[in-house]
Formats: sequence, C-alpha cells, structure tokens
Amino acid sequence: MELYIFARFHVREGQESSAARVLAEQVGGTRSEPGCLAIGAFRSTRDPLLFFIYSRWIDEAAFEVHAELPRTTRFVEIMEGMIDHPFEATRTHAL
Repeated sequence: MELYIFARFHVREGQESSAARVLAEQVGGTRSEPGCLAIGAFRSTRDPLLFFIYSRWIDEAAFEVHAELPRTTRFVEIMEGMIDHPFEATRTHAL
C-alpha cells in the first residue's frame, strides 16, 4: 500500500535561506531512491518561515530504508537545529 509522508518545518528567523538549500538538497537526493514515487519541498506563501516536504513511497518498507540512510538522519539533525518545534514526519495512507 502506498505511503504518503508530510513533514512540516517552521524555521527560526534568519534560517530561511539555509533551510531552503538543505531541503532542496535532500529532495534532490531522495528523488532517485528506490521506492520513492514523488517528493517535493514547499514554502508557505503566507509565512516565509514555514516549509514542507511531501513524499510518496511504494510502501512503508521503502520509506523505512530511506529513513535509516545516513544522509536522511543527517538531514533530520540539521533541520532540528533550524526549527522552533519538535521534528515530526507524519506517515499516512490515502482515504
């Protein structure tokens, strides 16, 4: 069953450019991973400090492989240093 991931990043003021760069790098590297059907990074039109990643995976097992990659764990560590809330990536299925 396909898995959809939504991750929200509200960065601290002054971190906007760094966050955009880190998100773009992560998305670019993830896009070619086995099991990744789609991924994109987004920025809010109303809050310049608010970013999102949306991704779609063939199944939860494929996402688990991604989540455990050193590149992914490093990405989470970097983003945790930029955001003003606890990191959370929500795993979902379509209704």
